Amino acid sequence: MIDPRKAIEILAAADARRAARRGFLKAAGGGVVLLGGASLLSACGEDNDFTPAPAPAPAPSPTPTPTSAAVTDNDVLNLALNLEYLEAQFYLYAVNGTGLSEAMIASGSGAAGGTVTGGARVDFTGDPVVGAYAREIAADEAAHVAFLRAALGSAAVAMPNINIDGGANGAFTAAARAAGVIGGNETFNPYSSPENFLLGAFIFEDVGVTAYKGAAPLLTNKTYLEAAAGILAAEAYHAGIVRTVLYAKGMAASSLITATTKISDARDLLDGTPANDDVRGIGSDDDQGLVGSGNAANLVPANVNGLAYSRNSQQVHNIVYLNATGANRTGGGFFPNGTNNPNATLRVGLS
Repeated sequence: MIDPRKAIEILAAADARRAARRGFLKAAGGGVVLLGGASLLSACGEDNDFTPAPAPAPAPSPTPTPTSAAVTDNDVLNLALNLEYLEAQFYLYAVNGTGLSEAMIASGSGAAGGTVTGGARVDFTGDPVVGAYAREIAADEAAHVAFLRAALGSAAVAMPNINIDGGANGAFTAAARAAGVIGGNETFNPYSSPENFLLGAFIFEDVGVTAYKGAAPLLTNKTYLEAAAGILAAEAYHAGIVRTVLYAKGMAASSLITATTKISDARDLLDGTPANDDVRGIGSDDDQGLVGSGNAANLVPANVNGLAYSRNSQQVHNIVYLNATGANRTGGGFFPNGTNNPNATLRVGLS
């Protein structure tokens, strides 16, 4: 495990280069450009004819064009931190019945963190293997939170309000209903059994992998990029464990396989239909269940080149907000009031 204090020393050496950061960044996913600002154009005319002319009707006052600050490495890491808060809380509650400490959810400047709705300890006594996996993943996710907070220092955002409830009004139930895994009057509780816990984890892990891969091209600092690659690799291991165990259990309970297909299809609908880019692993079918054509195993959701898919900020937000349409995409689902990002472009998921 990386010592956060050492991470600060390593990352501090790159601070001098931050002033030269690009003002414009182009995301790898979907060819969307992040603009550092916008300007209003105005013009005036002049001639030498002093003949009085009728005064023109006054033009309406122009509405200033909203501007977005340039996305920095800190912005990207804070977006990752928001996702790590969500994953860490889910796994820690499932393993311990409690989540992150107050000190681990406050901002780097000391502002209090948000609240967690839901969360409960899972009884793994009947499936100690899944319990062992859950404990390891929980420790990794808590370490990711600690590492990112240490790297960001005073710039680290506080944890936003998070909903990981398995009740009728919980985000997991809303996600399962939207995917068609359960009916409109049913609930989905990821803490009620090891199998349901795995399905809950399945919702998160694949999204985490694609989010880190999509964010990688936005990072300008190689030290940060290497750290992000390390977290991406850990998330990919987690996703592989979850998918493999679900597949094995699905051999005896096909409903688990069906559920993963429905969840994957729902995530595809939420993240839209980006143009295919086989080199960067981007495509309209960037989410896949545990079986492919001919009922073959599909434990690695990859494109024709065997590459993992990427998602940009907007796609990730659409999934965790459980909201693909509408003008207001500033919260919902697992983040009722939205993610905490200083840069409005990332806060509303429009990257």
